[in-house]
Amino acid sequence: MPGGMTAPTSKIPARILVVFGTRPEAIKMFPVIHALKADPRFECVVCVSAQHRQMLDQVLEIAGIVPDHDLDVMQPDQTLDALTANLLTGLGKVMDAARPDRVIVQGDTATAMAGALAAYYRKLPVDHVEAGLRSSNIYHPWPEEVNRKIIGAMASLHFAPTETSRNALVKENVDPARVHVTGNTVIDALHWVTAEIEREPSLAAGLAELETRFSGKRIIGVTSHRRENFGEGMEQIAAAIRTIAERPDTAVIFPVHLNPNVRKVMNERLSGLDNVALIEPLDYPHFARLLAIAEIMLTDSGGVQEEAPALGKPVLVMRETTERPEGVAAGTAKLVGTSAETIVSEISTLLDDREAYEAMARAHNPFGDGQTSRRIVELLADEIRHQA
Repeated sequence: MPGGMTAPTSKIPARILVVFGTRPEAIKMFPVIHALKADPRFECVVCVSAQHRQMLDQVLEIAGIVPDHDLDVMQPDQTLDALTANLLTGLGKVMDAARPDRVIVQGDTATAMAGALAAYYRKLPVDHVEAGLRSSNIYHPWPEEVNRKIIGAMASLHFAPTETSRNALVKENVDPARVHVTGNTVIDALHWVTAEIEREPSLAAGLAELETRFSGKRIIGVTSHRRENFGEGMEQIAAAIRTIAERPDTAVIFPVHLNPNVRKVMNERLSGLDNVALIEPLDYPHFARLLAIAEIMLTDSGGVQEEAPALGKPVLVMRETTERPEGVAAGTAKLVGTSAETIVSEISTLLDDREAYEAMARAHNPFGDGQTSRRIVELLADEIRHQA
């Protein structure tokens, strides 16, 4: 059988409910869904909350995934408690209808936390992809740090991307036998989409105009959306980008998050600058293309800290803490906070000091080898076989 898969031990495949709701979750879960759907030992049922709508749908379309259940919970300016209540009751109804054997969630969103809690209320085993990330500060990132700790308290299998995340779980008294270091599925996704772009370049041709406009310039890719950076943090980030864009050798490409707390600041501070392109959020192939053409990524995102190093791109992280310290330890990422002065200084160092740049660009990416989804599927099969 393909991929070294063993023959199924039962005629009845295990029904796995995969729950997610945001664009980053979709990117990190579609390789797992592909692997489950290709394996006759499993029946994969997909439920999306649509905590993010437009950006989620872009990934679903590219990955060829049609959800079996869609809660469509996204509402303007929805409070976290209202969102959580809607998620918990909606996901509970899906579980009652689908009657899965196991539930899989990913990461640290409200959807993942509510999915785990709804599964726990039904005494369903819940398995956690990208388990064990910790910043050790419950307000950075907020509310993600508490979300993932809640999931960790209930999970049956913990798929930790690195030894660091495994050790964090063991430190919290999680049974070491339940924790498996698998790598991160985002590297699987990046390899997949890169191969798709090579096969069909038109998938990522939408940046061609900007590539021509900024030809000969050193491109800084920017993403920013963290709640803890709303307000003064966003103002400082905008000020830093404005200063960086004054360099004649540099250009900034910034897919601006749909959240009005981000858009209002960036549009007011950065619109009309010759060396800054404020663009709509990118679908996954075009984001992979941005990673490829950027010299440096400036971000407050978690996933970018894992993806950019896979392509040899240094990452400056606009946060005070990170739940991905492996990148900082390996030298692929550096925490710079949201001070405009610090951001400008750190980017200038990478632009002006080739040795400093190469030290980050050539550092080993600690987050995976592109085989994580295969490992997760085999671990699930082993778990189910031992329970039989």
